[in-house]
Amino acid sequence: MLLNLLWALGRPILFQMDAEEAHELTLRWLPTLTPLLKLLSSPPRQPCKVGPLQWGNRVGLAAGLDKNGVGIEGWEALGFGAIEVGTVTAIPQPGNPKPRLFRLKEERAIINRMGFNNLGAEHLALRLKGLRDRDAWPSVPVGANIGKSKIVPNEDAAQDYKKSLAWLRGMADYFTINVSSPNTPGLRALQDREPLARLLEAIVPDAHGTPVFLKIAPDLEPEALADAVEVAITTGCAGIIATNTTLSRPGSCGRVEEAGGLSGDPLWPLAREKIGGLLQVANGRLPVVGVGGIHSPAQVQELLWLGCAAVQIYSGMIYEGPGLPARLGAAGYK
Repeated sequence: MLLNLLWALGRPILFQMDAEEAHELTLRWLPTLTPLLKLLSSPPRQPCKVGPLQWGNRVGLAAGLDKNGVGIEGWEALGFGAIEVGTVTAIPQPGNPKPRLFRLKEERAIINRMGFNNLGAEHLALRLKGLRDRDAWPSVPVGANIGKSKIVPNEDAAQDYKKSLAWLRGMADYFTINVSSPNTPGLRALQDREPLARLLEAIVPDAHGTPVFLKIAPDLEPEALADAVEVAITTGCAGIIATNTTLSRPGSCGRVEEAGGLSGDPLWPLAREKIGGLLQVANGRLPVVGVGGIHSPAQVQELLWLGCAAVQIYSGMIYEGPGLPARLGAAGYK
């Protein structure tokens, strides 16, 4: 209750700020607030299997919210069953020019064209090592989402991803290979069957047994979606995370002129459709984590009924507040 009250007081202030400034302010304060969050919250414990991993509950943090892993202890305190940080790249990069993050308040959506702004895989590895060294590692899995450095051409992508893996091996509980962001030029071409197969054939063995998940876009056509599933299976991926943001502008989405990926409520119908198709192709051969416009227990339940092993959230927290992961994670799913 107190957490909800604090959110009710803080949200109007944050929503008056530039979206990225509010985001960065929240991340700066999260480590300081973590001891208080641990006192105020009771993280739900409904353990579940997602491939070889045991999540604390079926609701995980999606990549993008905490690119450099600054708030990992706070995310656990808020009740996430798994925490995915990143996207990080082998080469630190500033991302695209600002402004690059936009709220669509009426639609409860976000458009971003961040461009993998991050401090690099080495920096994240050192942060994760620090948590392990001081025995502060969460009781839930922590994954590292890895992308391609912008200046690296696609033909050299495998080596670039492998550099990030080399830094992060032994630090993260799982890896997610991000070939689906719309904000790095040419990246989504790596989702095509042959480039994707070459990439994953090089990357998965280099993880040295750490589970590797593949994150795909909601804009794939059914044939390409099926290809991605088959490649993930044949190359030994532990699962698929679907979906990333969309370049389309479904519904009555405002600010259609803004370039970038759309997330939040308008993404839900498209994400749910693509997740359903993906689950049919996968047919239980590997787990699927559903992402895209989730903000209610009913949506989580729908994806679990379809066959998802778990879900991830991000944009829903922007509008529902920090109590959302615990509320969703504690729901009585059957």
